[in-house]
Amino acid sequence: MIKIGVLGVGYLGKIHVQLLKEIPGFELVGFYDPNTERRLEAESMFEIPSFDSEDELIEACDALDIVTSTDAHFSCAVKAIRKSKHLFIEKPVSYSIDEAHELLKLSREANIKVQIGHVERFNPAFTAALPHIIRPIYIESHRMGPILDRHLDIPVVLDLMIHDIDWILSVVKSPLRKVTSNGVAVFNDTPDVVNARLDFSNGTIANLTVSRIATEKKRSAEIFQPQSNLSIDFLNKKASIYESEEVLELSGTQHESAPIGLPGDLRPKPLLKALAIQENNAIYDELTGFYHAIVTDSKPPVDIEDGFAALDIAWLILKRMNFNGMRSLY
Repeated sequence: MIKIGVLGVGYLGKIHVQLLKEIPGFELVGFYDPNTERRLEAESMFEIPSFDSEDELIEACDALDIVTSTDAHFSCAVKAIRKSKHLFIEKPVSYSIDEAHELLKLSREANIKVQIGHVERFNPAFTAALPHIIRPIYIESHRMGPILDRHLDIPVVLDLMIHDIDWILSVVKSPLRKVTSNGVAVFNDTPDVVNARLDFSNGTIANLTVSRIATEKKRSAEIFQPQSNLSIDFLNKKASIYESEEVLELSGTQHESAPIGLPGDLRPKPLLKALAIQENNAIYDELTGFYHAIVTDSKPPVDIEDGFAALDIAWLILKRMNFNGMRSLY
């Protein structure tokens, strides 16, 4: 059994606690949260002990699940790494690039497993579409939602857009060539609505838009590639593919828009097909993946290198914006 503890029992931390209790192989030893109200509520809800400090919790476990506010990720992770504890860190891996680089260095030296909570990699709509993503040419993603107090501690790029940055990097296997971005602040000190364009060396273009002040939720993507178009609805767990027929018809008459010099109507006929979705709990699956990485001594599904790469591009996007005060965030 892998003894695991949870740091932070806010909204997401409570979900992690509940799921960790259900995953075979993990023994949930308890949690720590400095907020007395949250601590008492979690003790009552889950009937597990709370620890008096994060240091005591770290000593009591083999692995630590960090679900604190982003600005606390670094300090908590450093303490755990120095005790050679495996780490699951909710996204983003840390607030700054310097912090993320230091965690990457320390975790390699300690030879521990570190997984970052980029949960959309486990979304059933994404996993259904993944086998069909062969050679993306153009990607359009939208991630919108109403304003929530718990998301105002970090820029919207680090909170929302980083989800899409991560999965896009996982399917576009090419270095980034150029980043352009713009954003507007409406209700907060940092932009609430941001658009960014990522140009990759292989020619792929990704256009990402996020908003934390939308009236309705939306989490979707379109992936265009030769002879096909994939649609992914992350929110409603749906995916479809619009692709050409493999068998071309020879109609005997030349269509005016058919390829010049070819007999008959050789235009591929596009067909729309819904992809089969296998229902799952994405957070359960990512935590299970973390467990298997520990016991099999294998690479975590979304490792710290992935988390670092996504954060690096997120900060490039922030730096490209002409926004007063944004430079001070970096």
